[in-house]
Amino acid sequence: MEGKVKWFNRQKGYGFIAGDDGEEYFVHYSAVPQGVFLRENDKVSFEPAETDKGKQAQNVALLQKGSEIAAEEKEEPEEEPKEEEPKEEEPKEEAKEEEPKEE
Repeated sequence: MEGKVKWFNRQKGYGFIAGDDGEEYFVHYSAVPQGVFLRENDKVSFEPAETDKGKQAQNVALLQKGSEIAAEEKEEPEEEPKEEEPKEEEPKEEAKEEEPKEE
């Protein structure tokens, strides 16, 4: 299963992942390969497990860093400019010159 890291505290050694199934999974540092650091919004894959303490993520693998995802989202509009549909122009009101009144 894949998901996105909601938060992970390296000092405490745990955090939570929002799974693609809409569920939240507890993740412990022991489920993450040594040398891999999880950060908020990182895209990960994991094996969901139901434990006596609730849903947990096991065998977590980092797929893409959250910072890379954010950079791609910022670049997308520049790479593929959206074509705007031509707007129908409203008829402009021409300034009417007042004719001098004859008295």
